[in-house]
Amino acid sequence: MKFLGMKKVRDGKYLKGYELAYLNKSGVEKTYEMVSFAELKNADELGKKINGISIVAFMDGKMLLLREFRMGVNRFVYNLCAGMLESGETIEECIARELYEETGLTLKRILRILPPSFAAVSISDVKNQIAFVEVSGELSDHTSPNEDIEPHFYTKEEMAELLECEELSTRAQLAGFCFTQNLI
Repeated sequence: MKFLGMKKVRDGKYLKGYELAYLNKSGVEKTYEMVSFAELKNADELGKKINGISIVAFMDGKMLLLREFRMGVNRFVYNLCAGMLESGETIEECIARELYEETGLTLKRILRILPPSFAAVSISDVKNQIAFVEVSGELSDHTSPNEDIEPHFYTKEEMAELLECEELSTRAQLAGFCFTQNLI
């Protein structure tokens, strides 16, 4: 695979669309479409910036999931608490802010933050980190009018049931499965 160049084809409020030209293994020129939160000037900038956090939160032996309406699929899905880093914000500050905004909960303790990984590598250069945390407090709604989020804590048994009968994001499905198998 040989990279030939890239050009911006869409400049949205949050996402920018790019076309990447390359030669495939057979030497045929191809165009690949992708999106980024970043304003990219060249291919060296692809996948360099950490964009946000996904949070696997626990309290009293239960795991937090959000049932949230996602416009991209026009339905409610179960997801982890997550969000984008704001300018000048640390990962730790982002975790605490997103937990409060989406659930009303307080960050009690960070158990582990994994190194950055790609969130949707087939269509984007978005790079996130995954945090495992303990939280405290009472669930309450602090969301914007543009979000429809219902947070809830699940036991391992309840999580196993969700995994069989509900639609989840990939990251929530994987975290939920690991939780039910005592892997986290």
